[in-house]
Amino acid sequence: MEGFSLKSRAIAFSMCAGAVAFILALTATSHGELDVDSATRALIAAIVCGAMCWATAERTISNTAAAIDAAIERLSRAANGDLESEIPDEVGACVPPLAEAMEGLFSQLHANFESVQRLAMFDPVTGLPNRTNFRRTVERVLTELPSEGVAGLYFIDLDKFKNVNDTLGHATGDVLLGMVANRLRAVADRFAAEGSTGQPLIGRLAGDEFTMFFPDLGNVRDAERIARGILFALSESFDLADQEVSIGASIGVALRPEHGTSLTELMRAADVAMYHAKSQGRGRAEHFTDMLAAEIAERAQLESDLREAVDKQEFSLVYQPQVSADDGRIVAAEALLRWRHPDGLKMPGAFLERAEETGLMVEIGEWVVTSVADTISRWGKLGIEQRLAVNISPRQLDHATFFRRLRDAMHAARAPASLLELEITESLAMHCSDDVIDAIAELRADGASIAIDDFGTGYTNLTRLRELPVDRVKLDNSLIQHVADSPEARAIAQAVIGLVHGLGREAVAEGIESEAQAKVLRVIGCDALQGYGIAQPMDEAEFLSWVRRPHVQQLRA
Repeated sequence: MEGFSLKSRAIAFSMCAGAVAFILALTATSHGELDVDSATRALIAAIVCGAMCWATAERTISNTAAAIDAAIERLSRAANGDLESEIPDEVGACVPPLAEAMEGLFSQLHANFESVQRLAMFDPVTGLPNRTNFRRTVERVLTELPSEGVAGLYFIDLDKFKNVNDTLGHATGDVLLGMVANRLRAVADRFAAEGSTGQPLIGRLAGDEFTMFFPDLGNVRDAERIARGILFALSESFDLADQEVSIGASIGVALRPEHGTSLTELMRAADVAMYHAKSQGRGRAEHFTDMLAAEIAERAQLESDLREAVDKQEFSLVYQPQVSADDGRIVAAEALLRWRHPDGLKMPGAFLERAEETGLMVEIGEWVVTSVADTISRWGKLGIEQRLAVNISPRQLDHATFFRRLRDAMHAARAPASLLELEITESLAMHCSDDVIDAIAELRADGASIAIDDFGTGYTNLTRLRELPVDRVKLDNSLIQHVADSPEARAIAQAVIGLVHGLGREAVAEGIESEAQAKVLRVIGCDALQGYGIAQPMDEAEFLSWVRRPHVQQLRA
């Protein structure tokens, strides 16, 4: 009977019951002889029995059909989000198993939806509203505040959280974040109990960043008092993994309506103020100010100008010679970036940091790669034998693909790799990945050389330095600035040069400003010299002319 409708089953049942009744009645009345009268009586009994069975079945079918219709309607409402309404009584009365199944289904769906909503709106580590939840709630509160109402947004960044993650592990870091959240709740409850700040809202944005919003501040003094309370709460040590851990925090404060009326404006202002607090030494709270606003506008304008400069290719290279300390012959030149801004030539210090922050350094670096490869190609054809050194930015050093693109560009330009030198700062060289080292080694195998720049300004692991594929080490200006007039400075410079030579590398001094410095460095064993006392950076035509001068004239008096 599988696949048949309830009605067809009822009809079949009624016909079977009537047939059984007909046979039984015929057997009971025929006395062994079949005639018309006995058949008629048996047929009447069969019809009566079948009709009664059909009537009973039809009533059952009608009730069941009504229950199923009610169940279908209830399921339709559930599909539209109604998981709260009761299961219709007729379903439970006529089809109990269906009612039980629907009840279980709705209960499970309701629990699943609550879990999904909590995961979507709350941070699982701290239980605080996440970024989305915090923003929605604060935006709604802001629309309900009176136009002159003063509110405060606090952007909180933990100062030493990364150290905890690195030393104690991420699981312990999560425990610490939960403790931080509890302390922020305690601060919020304390000020809310005073009745002068409104009900605060707390959120975790990401990582070690938290936010607090106080919708009803009396004045600026209240804002400062709250900031001090947050700093004090987070400056106290945490009992973590059987040891006391201190982290502290940097806080940026933005006030409504002084620093903005929308959450986007307040978040931007508080974020800038927080970074200012970090730059001022951490462990402090800073309010957004007009000075910071001017810095934002300046940084935004600089970013816009840089993007336009990339599109219009407003950058150029100049070249500063390196000469042998022994005889003054030119041994290399460093390619230095310049920006031909419409308002005048800009030095790297005016824009490189912003280029790094915005990622534009990658595009600028691509231009430098192509320009360096083309320059080396030209110099090779002219018979120039001096190396061309180029600085590698931190963002470029993070990616082995940069060095492989440089290698490809050199091959495409048919530029001799022996004329290429890559300069990497000391701090970056100590932390570059094995993949990057392998990519650098490929360039070095082609004939390129590698130099460590700004040596003496960071922490150097000598074992690491010995293992790196390095040819030269450039002493930072701070090491050689006073060698001409300070015995102590000469002793330090001589020791560093001896160390470099002990590692099998050449020592190059940069930042030479006088012949006196050059003479001292020549005596204590420095291999090459660079600086304004030797020659200023110059364009390519001037550099090529300078190269052709007798080397005895190339050390300035």
